[in-house]
Amino acid sequence: MLDYTAKLTKEPQRITPADVDRLRSVGFDDTAILQINLIASFFNYINRVADGLGVGKPA
Repeated sequence: MLDYTAKLTKEPQRITPADVDRLRSVGFDDTAILQINLIASFFNYINRVADGLGVGKPA
């Protein structure tokens, strides 16, 4: 799961069906895979929003 989320964060264009199959092979069902993807994607999105607005950076 962590390898998948790291790849989704750093190289999303390189995600393939094999990555999803790997998650299935270790016991994640489609609902869990969707949740993993949605949560990682949301955090990536909201962090970029915060970075773009300078949230948490010294003035």
